Amino acid sequence: MSRSWFPSRLDELQGFFKTHNKIREYQAHSSKVHSVGWSCDGRRLASGSFDKSVVIFNLDRDRLNKEFTFRGHGGSVDQLCWHATNSELLSTASGDKSVRIWDARYQKCAAVINTKGENINITWSPDGNTIAVGNKEDLVTFIDSRTHKIKAEEQFNFEVNEISWNNESSLFFLTNGQGCIHILSYPDLELQHVLKAHPGTCICIEFDPVGRYFATGSADALVSLWDINELACVRTFSRLDWPVRTISFSYDGHLLASASEDLVIDVAEVETGLKVVDIPVEAATFTVAWHPKTYLLAYACDDKDQYDRKRDTGNLKVYGFPSSD
Repeated sequence: MSRSWFPSRLDELQGFFKTHNKIREYQAHSSKVHSVGWSCDGRRLASGSFDKSVVIFNLDRDRLNKEFTFRGHGGSVDQLCWHATNSELLSTASGDKSVRIWDARYQKCAAVINTKGENINITWSPDGNTIAVGNKEDLVTFIDSRTHKIKAEEQFNFEVNEISWNNESSLFFLTNGQGCIHILSYPDLELQHVLKAHPGTCICIEFDPVGRYFATGSADALVSLWDINELACVRTFSRLDWPVRTISFSYDGHLLASASEDLVIDVAEVETGLKVVDIPVEAATFTVAWHPKTYLLAYACDDKDQYDRKRDTGNLKVYGFPSSD
């Protein structure tokens, strides 16, 4: 299928969400949810929270059911990511100076890897061999996911935000506090390029599953879309007013969701930058994640209890269920 589409594609996407705009909300945690993510087969959704736990949900047709809770971290679970091809394995980064690998099939912790600092960002290489974790002191630690041993550490002299590999696991990307994207070869970690992407801090980065683009979200409230091969900015998305904290591409690379402290999640058509739909939210959104096979978007906001405004709800939500049921 050609990737140069006609404008009618936007109508088709907008039409889909007119009949698939139901939001379901699920009680997951006792405190705010920092990170959500789907397993590669889309059967499970995981959420990590300030309450130190990881909750696994099972998707059964148009319903999520809470399956089990992983406990063991001694600090906030700040980010999680699943293995790219093994639907049972999940990794988490925590402020307790450790990384954990969890096995959903056996419902247990498969490994604990102690690291040097309070971890805030984690990514699993698409080839499944390496987990990279970044801490508050801008140290990135590379862990062999088969032996659970640390194989490299790289200290950076700038604020490191989100980290990610390209889809071939041959390049390693870091977003930083100066609005730049640093691109390193992998595994030798030699600097290849520095892209000046934004005037404000680069907060998040995401690669599309098709392998054509990556996107970054920034404190300047912009999302920029980059051609992977040309390393050129193709377009920007500018409908949000607040720093963009989290972005996610849909499974087919057609849609890009971005969220911030705005009271909407913006869903754009990647090829045109035009708005497909706004998802209304009541508070700042910390994390968004498209399902790997369908147009379902999981997300979590800084929602407060309606009776006690000081209390976090700890809920997560999923948008895109059929509206007729």
